Amino acid sequence: MIRADLVIVDAAQLLTMRGPAPRVGAQLRDLSIIEGGCLAVKDGLIVFVGTRDEFETQVATDQVDEVIDAGGQVVMPGFVDAHTHIPFAGSREHEFARRLSGATYQEIAREGGGIMSTVASTRAASDEDLLDTMLTRMDRMVLEGITTCEAKSGYGLTLDHELRLLRLLKQAGRQHPMGIVATFLGAHTVPAEYRDDRDAYLRLVIDEMIPAVTAGGLAEFCDVFCEKGVFTVSEARRVLTAGIKSGLRPRIHADQLTSFGGAELAAELSAASADHLDHAGDEGIKLMARAGVPAVLLPGASFCMMQRQYAPARKIIDLGVAPVVATDLNPGTCNVESMQLMVALACLNMGMTVEEAISAVTINAAVTIGRSSTTGSLEAGKAADILVLDIPNYLHLAYRPGANHVVVVIKEGDVVARDGRLTYEEDSSEACD
Repeated sequence: MIRADLVIVDAAQLLTMRGPAPRVGAQLRDLSIIEGGCLAVKDGLIVFVGTRDEFETQVATDQVDEVIDAGGQVVMPGFVDAHTHIPFAGSREHEFARRLSGATYQEIAREGGGIMSTVASTRAASDEDLLDTMLTRMDRMVLEGITTCEAKSGYGLTLDHELRLLRLLKQAGRQHPMGIVATFLGAHTVPAEYRDDRDAYLRLVIDEMIPAVTAGGLAEFCDVFCEKGVFTVSEARRVLTAGIKSGLRPRIHADQLTSFGGAELAAELSAASADHLDHAGDEGIKLMARAGVPAVLLPGASFCMMQRQYAPARKIIDLGVAPVVATDLNPGTCNVESMQLMVALACLNMGMTVEEAISAVTINAAVTIGRSSTTGSLEAGKAADILVLDIPNYLHLAYRPGANHVVVVIKEGDVVARDGRLTYEEDSSEACD
């Protein structure tokens, strides 16, 4: 008999997501659902997934510490957020008001707003304040069902400040139950002090920042904002190639505001992902499909920036690219922690089916951050990162946008949130680095 310390029984729908990783094409619509399903956990790992009859004959319940009755509810993997910018200080609500009055992203940046506004606030903040705001942000993400996230630096833009953000990310990951995968984004923009010597800043990123990041084991990925007025394709190639040589897998902010060649570069470098892609062309998408590069789609950014054009999700799926949906949580263009809202926006504004969107925020997202062997699906041997949703079936994730349907969040076998309240104890034993 299988021993367990936590079990979930009688789920109306148990979305296991068992199967290929990543999912593409028709595979995206197969959620591997068990009606009336049960699940057992031991020492933080899933040890059983199956029907009620299988559960009764295979799982010993005499030593179970907690039984969660999921009758009438949906059980699924924890959300994996594959694109966030959570280490930052300050806010930019005044820019939001400017956009409501008709100002463009580029106009706001030229006025001294945009990324550099957050850079100034972040540089001025203390380690303690940055860590505290990060942990608070992560609390809100967990309450919304996010159990693992990718998080980027990029609001420091000096050697010391970029390293500081990555160290604080690592510390936040030690103190908080949510899993964090770090990405170095020193090439977020050219800081004001280097505007007259772009190449000097690129040399700083390539020759000093990347080696220091890898020497300290502070990140797994290297990202760059490849966009008109930010970094050119050739500049992005220099940064990402340097990252590859140092052991950092490439990611790329691609074709968000214009069709600029970012998708093609992602394919050329076999990037872990190309993100945004609102203006990606057919050729770039086809090249990504051939290279097996996933597309991280960020409908929240398009929504918050009031853009009419969203990433062409249907074309991306039809051409064979694995789609991922993420929040793009950041202070300027999408200050949103809700993956459930992203699922709804992916369906309502990008034309994805609910099944495709769910695949995109679970197993496909786990693949693009290198965590599909441990999370993203509910299978024996994987970490018990599990959500219980108070909805009768998974369609309600998109059918009822704006609501938080999560009633239980389990991370590595521990219940960390229940009924809208956090239940974990923060590990605050370590002082700020």
